[in-house]
Formats: sequence, structure tokens, C-alpha cells
Amino acid sequence: MTFAEIQNLLGLISDPVEKLEMVMDFGKNLEKVPDSAVCSEIVGCSSFVEICRDGNRFYGRADSSIVRGIVAIIVSMVDGKTALEIKNMDLLSEFQSLNLNLGAGRLNGLNSMIRFLQNL
Repeated sequence: MTFAEIQNLLGLISDPVEKLEMVMDFGKNLEKVPDSAVCSEIVGCSSFVEICRDGNRFYGRADSSIVRGIVAIIVSMVDGKTALEIKNMDLLSEFQSLNLNLGAGRLNGLNSMIRFLQNL
């Protein structure tokens, strides 16, 4: 699913709880990480999170359903892009445009994922 599709779907929902349920659904559809991908554990997340890369294709995994959904969103934002393109993106603003109510711990993890991607 593309980031634009995710934005459109979440834009149709006003209830914060329903939005988070949809985020968890996104996580259920994360593509399997291929054996050829290089994975990095994201330090700073309270859950176990890995972001994996195979060329300009991105994948991810996490041990929590809500965090898996966040990873799915982040991966959709950068998939197919080069390191330079990602560095020039404002990932935090784009993510914040989704208007998700995340706790402080998840925001710290989100910031760690973004920092990792922008330093590829």
C-alpha cells in the first residue's frame, strides 16, 4: 500500500481509536522481509523494530501490533526512494499529517526510525 493510499484511508476516519485500529491493520499486511535484505534494529524504540533494505525497497518488522502498523506507514513513505531522496524528505511532518494519537514512547520510537532513515 502506498503512503497516499494510507493518507486517504486514514483521512476518512475521525475517531482516534478507529484510526489506531486501522494502523494495526496496516501492520498485518507488512510484506515479508526477503533473505537478501539487510536489516537494522532501531535503537530508541521500546518495542523490537527492524527496518530492512534491499536496494531501494524497504521492509520492516516489529513485535507489537501498533508499532508494526507504524513501521508499515514509515516503510510506505520511503519505499522505492534513494538515500538522498529520503534525506531530503520531511518524514516527521508527513507522518504527523495523519493525525494519529500516539503516546510519548511511540513518538520516541518514530523519531528513532526517522533518524535512522535520514542517515542511510
